[in-house]
Amino acid sequence: MNRQAIDALLNKINDSATSEGNPRTKEIVNRIVRDLFCTIEELDVQPDEFWTALNYLGDAGKSGELGLLAAGLGFEHFLDLRLDEAEAKAGIEGGTPRTIEGPLYVTGAPVSDGHARLDDGTDPGQTLVMRGRVVGEDGKPLANALVEVWHANHLGNYSYFDKSQPAFNLRRSIRTDASGNYSFRSVVPVGYSVPPQGQTQLLLDQLGRHGHRPAHIHFFVSAPGFRKLTTQINIDGDPYLWDDFAFATRDGLVPAVKQAEGAQGKPYGVEGNFALIDFDFTLFKERDNLPGAEVERLRAEA
Repeated sequence: MNRQAIDALLNKINDSATSEGNPRTKEIVNRIVRDLFCTIEELDVQPDEFWTALNYLGDAGKSGELGLLAAGLGFEHFLDLRLDEAEAKAGIEGGTPRTIEGPLYVTGAPVSDGHARLDDGTDPGQTLVMRGRVVGEDGKPLANALVEVWHANHLGNYSYFDKSQPAFNLRRSIRTDASGNYSFRSVVPVGYSVPPQGQTQLLLDQLGRHGHRPAHIHFFVSAPGFRKLTTQINIDGDPYLWDDFAFATRDGLVPAVKQAEGAQGKPYGVEGNFALIDFDFTLFKERDNLPGAEVERLRAEA
């Protein structure tokens, strides 16, 4: 079929509408359908290939892996880059880089003031203390900012989704103090991979790609009147640090991991040697001429 025939078919489909519908939805869906029709024609996609793809998406939805696919195929990173570009055009540059949220956030984590302990003492691995400040673009500290933090356990699994872990294990929300300070104690996370027998890895195998992620810690950082920051820090030295299947590693998000001991750990209830990360978050004031940084999406609740 040539483009004229494809356009005629698309017009016939569009003319079947019996009401106005939603203009934005129509514009997006019609564009996607047209592009897929052209892809099918240009690449000579056969019916069995089409239905294999459709069934694959259905299976990925049932297994809850569509969020992993969005990250692994680069969509989530692409959306971040578009937000970066919109902010740069509005004069917002520098500060803490954003990066992907991923599909494993859970709302409702316990809130602490100033400091929190994320683990329950049973997770193996080196003790970690991470600390820093939340500041505005002018460098002034932001008191009562909310730092939401979550990361995987030593097996690469997240509480709530992994029912063997206690509720909200390795998940907390921390309110900064009057000087904008936050801190938390946990264990140094490790890298992990997508489920080896899952739908995401099935597609990655077809693409000749791996499904590994470097060790990382997720954050939402927010304060009234400021643009919400979604980001991660990565653990330096991980073999997949710059080869993340989800494309989430960015310059400025790989802080030094120092080795500390003794009196340095007393404020955090730590004895002996531990890993220490110092990291400040910078938030920018909200602007009216920018797309929102608060992303509306389906998230787990506990």
